[in-house]
Amino acid sequence: MKSVRVSWRLTPLCLLLGSVYATSAGATAAAQLVALEAAASAQPALMHARFWQAGFDPDTYLVSEKLDGVRAFWDGQSLRFRSGLPIAAPDWFTAGLPKTPLDGELWLGRGRFDELSGAVRKKLPVDTEWRQLRYMIFDLPGAPGSFAERAQRTSVLVAEARQPWLQAVAQNRIPTAVSLQNLLDQTVLEGGEGLMLHRANALWSPGRSDVLFKFKPMPDEEARVLAHLPGKGKHAGRMGALLLVLPDGQQFALGTGFSDAQRAEPPPVGAIVTYRYRDRTPKGLPRFASFLRVQPQ
Repeated sequence: MKSVRVSWRLTPLCLLLGSVYATSAGATAAAQLVALEAAASAQPALMHARFWQAGFDPDTYLVSEKLDGVRAFWDGQSLRFRSGLPIAAPDWFTAGLPKTPLDGELWLGRGRFDELSGAVRKKLPVDTEWRQLRYMIFDLPGAPGSFAERAQRTSVLVAEARQPWLQAVAQNRIPTAVSLQNLLDQTVLEGGEGLMLHRANALWSPGRSDVLFKFKPMPDEEARVLAHLPGKGKHAGRMGALLLVLPDGQQFALGTGFSDAQRAEPPPVGAIVTYRYRDRTPKGLPRFASFLRVQPQ
């Protein structure tokens, strides 16, 4: 498929509303576009990880488990998805948070992402569901000092909050590459997703950089749904593949990893999905990609 560069933010929104523009309801479509653009512009400035590479030395990093949860940003007043959209958390949950920006994961435990996603996406929160989850804090956005110092400050804030569902993500020193690989193998064996490595002396800085890495058996990435491609053969009459656009504008079709139910009701156009892949082509497109999940937002 020919690669076409498009805007990660604007073009998917236009495609999302394309069918509406084709009708006479142009004013409604324009209002929807403005609303979606406003949500996109409200995305919090957060740190994002690169992939850990063989040969890197972990000695200068603090290592934690990569939690299979939903990322949540607390700005001191409101709780939001990384998309910038609000999370409908119970009042008692947000009332117990410190007035300090927090970056972390809403988490139910290993292997419970679908259950967690269903709980936190509800417009009206269910107390019994929220009482089960934890808010696992791994950084303090915008705070001064090194990551090691911020990790210590996180532990203090969590202890002072005295909320059992608010916890600091444990950070540990792993001195060698062999020890790191052993830890990854054990974590995955026990049902974990992988590891995160954050350079201990790094100052906080938003975006992707060489101070934060994720280490997993198979890498994963995210892309936005542009269209549903029709299925053939046994998938005739339902979705055969998702046409996705990468952050750099390249497009590719993702056709494996879906259940029958997901093919019957695929992720909507405009949604962000996560996929696993083995490696990349010289042009940067994923090889042997497989659908993993839809990101709540």
